[in-house]
Amino acid sequence: MGLGEATQLFTLSVSMLVGCFLAGMVPLSMTLNEGNLQLMSSLGAGLLVGTALAVIIPEGVAILLSHTTHQTIDPVSGLEISDHSHDDHLESSAVGVALTCGFTFMLLVDQIGGAHGHSHSLPNGDGGSIGKKSISTIIGLVVHAAADGIALGAATLTDKADVEFIIFLAIMLHKAPAAFGLTSFLLHEGADRQTVRKVLVLFSLAAPVMALFTYFSLSTMSGGLSEFSTGWVMLFSAGTFLYVSTVHVLPEISSEAASPSDKVITLDQDIQLNSSRIKWANLLALCCGTFLPVLLNLSHHH
Repeated sequence: MGLGEATQLFTLSVSMLVGCFLAGMVPLSMTLNEGNLQLMSSLGAGLLVGTALAVIIPEGVAILLSHTTHQTIDPVSGLEISDHSHDDHLESSAVGVALTCGFTFMLLVDQIGGAHGHSHSLPNGDGGSIGKKSISTIIGLVVHAAADGIALGAATLTDKADVEFIIFLAIMLHKAPAAFGLTSFLLHEGADRQTVRKVLVLFSLAAPVMALFTYFSLSTMSGGLSEFSTGWVMLFSAGTFLYVSTVHVLPEISSEAASPSDKVITLDQDIQLNSSRIKWANLLALCCGTFLPVLLNLSHHH
């Protein structure tokens, strides 16, 4: 565990906390243009997909490969050769298990939270205190945010600044609209401003705290176990990213048009449509977000 790694993670965590909190404060002070918010949400959704597929999964697999590769000395040439034969099955199984566990974990969080994690009907405006459904929604969103922090904490141990930055960017562009949506939802539910701020602080703290917890937990493990655990945790977080992007984001942006009476407000502000097709600007932002991690990775390697 290096002091530089910990300092960098702490800096990113504080930035994530402040950025998320400020985004959530916007509905308390001004009205944000919905079109611009949807563009940012599209970009963030694309980044989640691209980061999971092009950054986290390859990095996690590479770490597991390095853990299961055995170096032996050729008795004839005296050169080191890599032997993958011992743990190939274990390695490939670990990849599938980690991804499946991450995906299933988020599914269970949604179901335990009442499956209200990302969309709600607009209330009738009667006001009043936050109900049980709203509390379960808040808990679900906090767990969602904490799961995102796992990826950043594990990425810090890879000692690759570009990987860490891409994951940080994906989380920020996803969580800023989520914080905005959470605050808007609570105001619609009739919560007072002090309660909204408290919930927003809790939501904003979730990812940074989990990132730091993941980093220090993995850092305390011994060499081989630490390597394997880091790779496994990264793949687990990729599964959570894929769940959020495929189950919440992509279906919503490609769904059929809803009538005004059926209009929903999404806590991640994942794009609401007035037609059955995605707006070209949103589609372009989604595609750009998907390929951005790929381009950043390619530019780094070259």
